[in-house]
Amino acid sequence: MNQVLKNYSGILFLLLGISIGSIIGIISPAFVHYIKPLGDIFLNLLFVSVVPLVFFAVSNSIASLEQQSKFGKIMLTMAFTFLFFIITAAVFTICVVYFFPVSGVSGSSEIMEEAANSDSWGDRIVGFFTVGEFTQLFSRQNMLALLIFSFLTGFSARKAGEKGKAFRSFIASGYEVMKELLLMIMKIAPIGLGAYFAFQVATLGPQLFGFYAKPLGLYYIAGIVYFFVFFSLYAFLAKGKSGVSDFWKNAIYPSLTALSTCSSFATMPANLQAASQMKIPSQIYNIVIPIGTTLHKNGSSMSSIIKIYVAFLIIGRDFFDPVNLLLALGITVFVSIVAGGIPNGGYIGEMLMISVYQLPQEAIPAVMIIGTLVDPLATVLNAVGQLIASLFVSRFVKI
Repeated sequence: MNQVLKNYSGILFLLLGISIGSIIGIISPAFVHYIKPLGDIFLNLLFVSVVPLVFFAVSNSIASLEQQSKFGKIMLTMAFTFLFFIITAAVFTICVVYFFPVSGVSGSSEIMEEAANSDSWGDRIVGFFTVGEFTQLFSRQNMLALLIFSFLTGFSARKAGEKGKAFRSFIASGYEVMKELLLMIMKIAPIGLGAYFAFQVATLGPQLFGFYAKPLGLYYIAGIVYFFVFFSLYAFLAKGKSGVSDFWKNAIYPSLTALSTCSSFATMPANLQAASQMKIPSQIYNIVIPIGTTLHKNGSSMSSIIKIYVAFLIIGRDFFDPVNLLLALGITVFVSIVAGGIPNGGYIGEMLMISVYQLPQEAIPAVMIIGTLVDPLATVLNAVGQLIASLFVSRFVKI
């Protein structure tokens, strides 16, 4: 019994913190503003620590791979895994809205402000992949550029051979140090996440009713089914019954972290720790989890389909026309992979949807609001999806 309590103490304390936060958010919303700073402090500590961890983890994993063919196989398997999961999530959601259609949805008159951006598309593309100053790399707003820089650093460290031995030792040591730092920060997770979850409950709870109730209910039911059924299936395909057991035993902490923070980025330390406990090779999860956090999003795939479906309901067009379905899958892949690495990439995906289907501007507020309200579950699917993807890749790449 004592061993069980020791093994699950972190999860139990986290559940306790979230439960207390939920109760506070429901019965005393005004008090939430006094404890929210605790959650903000915790998240800020997490964010500033995760950024250097991403650099050290990715560059160290590439630099430490002994065979070039292993790295190529990891990248290829990871790419196919991401694409397979994203398309599967999208097709599953299409089936759900086909067999359980939403009725009674009409347009909303609410107006949302749209941020203006005068940059050319060329400037935006450059900004997605690079930054102007070295110091700007170490910002969570520039994760795609940081990942590319980490890749290049790892390759360069490998190519330097004996002369780069000291630097390879440095990044390996830096990775270990940053892991320990994050473990220390996660000690206060029950307090920080509890405070932040109280804020989420107090602010988002009342909005879950009314105009958006039906599509939101459909998304949450479909998302929960996908979370338990499909993730279990992926774990079984990766490692049989033991894979299912290992996954669910270690997925609780990342799931609760994602639900509390609504941030895949903040869930990365919990994912890395869970992957280590699942005995997934570090050379795999140190590549798959950081890259997947930016470029692989199951929850965003499902929400993209729901938003397109609701937009078509608002204007009275047939979503299930074959051409519309193919376009929906293409937009979903873009939103889940490409726009995932862009700040506010979901909004860019929504603008793409409006443009491709030539929808009226009245549809924009509805899809933006739905995107906001499904964010808690979408984040869980996005974040924990990196853990199952790591396990899946390890099935095909032996290290």
